[in-house]
Amino acid sequence: MTARANERLIANWLTLCCLVILGMILLGGVTRLTHSGLSMVEWRPLLGIVPPLTEAEWMRVFNEYKLSPEYQLINFGMDLDGFKSIFLYEYLHRVLGRLIGLLYFLPLAYFWVKGRIPADIKGRLVVFLILGGCQGLLGWYMVKSGLVEDPRVSQYRLAAHLGLAIFLYCCLVWLAFELHARARGVQKRIQTVVSPYALGLVVLVFVMALSGALVAGTRAGFAYSTWPLMGNSFIPEGLYSMTPWWRSIFEDITTVQFNHRIFAYVLIALLGAFAVRLWRQGMVFPAVFVVVALTAQVLLGISALLMHVPVAIGAAHQVGAVILLTALIFAERSLVWSNAKV
Repeated sequence: MTARANERLIANWLTLCCLVILGMILLGGVTRLTHSGLSMVEWRPLLGIVPPLTEAEWMRVFNEYKLSPEYQLINFGMDLDGFKSIFLYEYLHRVLGRLIGLLYFLPLAYFWVKGRIPADIKGRLVVFLILGGCQGLLGWYMVKSGLVEDPRVSQYRLAAHLGLAIFLYCCLVWLAFELHARARGVQKRIQTVVSPYALGLVVLVFVMALSGALVAGTRAGFAYSTWPLMGNSFIPEGLYSMTPWWRSIFEDITTVQFNHRIFAYVLIALLGAFAVRLWRQGMVFPAVFVVVALTAQVLLGISALLMHVPVAIGAAHQVGAVILLTALIFAERSLVWSNAKV
């Protein structure tokens, strides 16, 4: 195969991985919102892919769950059918994680042996593989935080788990776009000026996604189901009330939700201005992509607040952040590979 054909092949494979990871992030949101994440109290990296197949096996895992704080303090009296319903989401989440690992590792090994991977990206692909393995370990580390006295996972570990998943997704999207461009024969010009604005927005939206993880981890989204006010005022009482004050950023429900809202308002202004600049440079599709993704994300966020975070809207809002990041990465990469300047 020619070099361009190899680049196209690798780009298509990475694109497929990105789509499956996007589905994984969606399923992770559903698992969290249905309170299913603590239903599997053991971690078996290999045997865990096999679900309970007999009534005796179901009773074994159910009895293990009965010993957990979540059952004792929240779901006490739950029957086996109720347990099966929450077990299913967490089981599918873990199985999909293993399948993603295979989807990445097996083609990587095959393409590597066949010599189809461009030499300049081999190091990155290996790093992504290591990060994927760390993501699985981090997921179990997160779950363990909810298997102690307080049956809720740590918001810090939740943010780390979601953040690593999104970071890995962004890395793959970034590389896939580059390889698609190279396969089309588009040359990256040395004199291209990459706008710090575009790169900065990618970082800011990523931080915004981490802020959303803190909202989810502290359940701050349920605290103020009003908009644009928080309760009876735009700036609620009790902001930054913890000692030391900076703990409020991560642990105080009022402060966590307030910061998430203010962050959103700032990003709306910055992303809107960025889309206008893209449009004026003739980059119509990237501009529209950013505006549509931003609009959808804002509407989903407001709807989640007003409707007390229903599962479908809450999960869609989580994925919406990733799609918005995709739009920004697409815009930034388009700038680089089209030699446009913003």
